Amino acid sequence: MSHRGIDLPSLADIQAAHQRIAPFVHRTPALTCRAIDDAVGCQVVFKCENLQKVGAFKYRGATNAVQSLQEADALRGVATHSSGNHAQALALAAKVRGVPAYVVMPSNAPAVKREAVAGYGAKIIPCEPTLAARESTLARVVAETGAHFVHPYDDPRVIAGQGTAVLELLEDAGPLDAVITPVGGGGLLSGTGIAAAGVAPSCRVYAAEPAGADDAARSLAAGVLIPSIEPDTICDGLLTSLSPRTFAAIREHVAGIVVVSDEAVMAAMRLVFERMKLVVEPSACVGLAGLMTRREAVEGERVGVVFSGGNVDLGRLWEE
Repeated sequence: MSHRGIDLPSLADIQAAHQRIAPFVHRTPALTCRAIDDAVGCQVVFKCENLQKVGAFKYRGATNAVQSLQEADALRGVATHSSGNHAQALALAAKVRGVPAYVVMPSNAPAVKREAVAGYGAKIIPCEPTLAARESTLARVVAETGAHFVHPYDDPRVIAGQGTAVLELLEDAGPLDAVITPVGGGGLLSGTGIAAAGVAPSCRVYAAEPAGADDAARSLAAGVLIPSIEPDTICDGLLTSLSPRTFAAIREHVAGIVVVSDEAVMAAMRLVFERMKLVVEPSACVGLAGLMTRREAVEGERVGVVFSGGNVDLGRLWEE
């Protein structure tokens, strides 16, 4: 689907992705919690991508991208630069297909994430912790290996894969008045917006993001793409800027973006721990934090919330 010269997936692309990745991904549960319903004043259905393989929704997009490749292209492998969940997702998706994966990781990436990526069999190429170094190192790796670059979110196949989570949610939860997801680079939110518009057009799509990295909210309000500069938040999965591709999808399909404090995120995370007994990372709790701080917007409604991941560094958490 072309959108003013920008290639975006269609509902048909998301539905095709759902069939393509079904043998490889978990169909994660849609869970409810009466105590949380009482706390936010509406009925909430949580899509638990914290229980997805690699602990995050990212496995959907990575799997769709890898499984979409023609055999000759796949044999040369896939490559990306990432210090987070996308690196692990692409490494596992490549291992499942039996093709090489090359992951450029900044030297300051957490050791636990490096070990996870290596554990899935990817070759890690270290670089200096700057975007310029990541991009130049990736360009060299692609030139040397012929590997296919899979961007964490600025890729129609990745966006289509991420959109499958809300397709499942809408099938399992029944009619919803609204859906809310986190937003960082915008892949999950873009896929959610396109999918919801196609199968449940009356369902409003919102996002939430932390105040220390609120570039998407400011971009949507201004109508122009404003990059994320020196973000500062506990939500380490939401530090990236939107791309022109994801911004185009968000402008078309997203009703609003709620900005929440880190304190509200931690309160939401604690509520989920205590009431649902689920491990959900801070980045994945922004949607619930948004409901807790803006409950008047959804009073009495049925709302879907996507828990995007569950990769919590417990050592750091207890230090804080």
